[in-house]
Amino acid sequence: MNQNQFNGKLALQQRVLPAYRATFFDLLAEAFTGGLSVFAGQPQSDENISTAQELRVAQLVLTKNKHFFRVQSPFYRCYQSGIIRWLERWQPDALIVEANPRYLSTPSAIRWMHARGKPVLGWGLGAPQVIGRLASWRLRAREKFLHSLDGIIAYSQRGAEEYRQAGIPVERVFVAPNASAPRPQYPLPERPREFAGKPRLLFVGRLQERKRIDILLQACSALPQGLQPELRIIGDGPARAGFEHLAQEIYPAAQFNGAHYGAELKADFIWADLFVLPGTGGLAVQQAMAFGLPVIVAEGDGTQGDLVRSENGWQVPDNDVDALRAALIEAISDAPRLRRMGAESYRLVVAEINLERMVGEFVNALNSLVRLR
Repeated sequence: MNQNQFNGKLALQQRVLPAYRATFFDLLAEAFTGGLSVFAGQPQSDENISTAQELRVAQLVLTKNKHFFRVQSPFYRCYQSGIIRWLERWQPDALIVEANPRYLSTPSAIRWMHARGKPVLGWGLGAPQVIGRLASWRLRAREKFLHSLDGIIAYSQRGAEEYRQAGIPVERVFVAPNASAPRPQYPLPERPREFAGKPRLLFVGRLQERKRIDILLQACSALPQGLQPELRIIGDGPARAGFEHLAQEIYPAAQFNGAHYGAELKADFIWADLFVLPGTGGLAVQQAMAFGLPVIVAEGDGTQGDLVRSENGWQVPDNDVDALRAALIEAISDAPRLRRMGAESYRLVVAEINLERMVGEFVNALNSLVRLR
């Protein structure tokens, strides 16, 4: 068996198909001799998720999602109509599903595959502690769902350990580091050993409250005058006006340049000395690393832990201005070290965190499950 390919057809279920996943699914389709079919619906109107409406290589089957409660609620549930009809038409040799017990139609898809002796692999963030209302009931539901799977892929090492602690056998837990971009096909960008004037900080992302640009502005304004950087904020979104108003009050040097793509965005990454993600989310972290930038990120769901290490950046507590300020001072007080950290970011993206590696781990996981079965 070619370890870089899976001999057969793959089906993959998603509640929604974010636009940033399209490249990954097309690359994944090329690793399956029979191709890939993706089954996905639409988000709720207030989720602010940009979705893909087509795929270049993989087949995309759009379904109707029926949502119960808001997605932020612990009681949220989603039913995806037509999932069995999709499987009957595609006749896959393996199925990957989101490892989320809140999707009511997924168990029927798992049973359909198992009745035909075919493996089902989950894919998820991990199994963190369950708290709040009906926590014990929700925990039992999650454990029952996870144990119905033949194996599971985690986004990160931390997520994998949570699945093991939930009782999933070690040999059935896999890690595919969450990537958003292919391996760079260009050399490490050259930057001068010392800063050319003020240090240059960059943020790229959708401007929502959870991105915490307010924390970044407060941290920059609290820096000693001689260390205050140029700050370029790339992106648009519903919170932009509020962030701009705050910047005028406390850090007027901040530049809000709107959304950039392609060559414009590449120029932003090359311009910068340091990338900062003060809130949650952050697909641009890997992009920044691919351009040789050290990074400062807020601690979140654990997926940043595999990307951001002491050799290439800093992880700071959520919503902590003082911690972010301290990390900024440490970063921009030593330009030569910052350049070395940027080179390590680039090395990590070339060698470890990229879409090609992610595809390879998915293929390895499915081939391993076939051998186990």
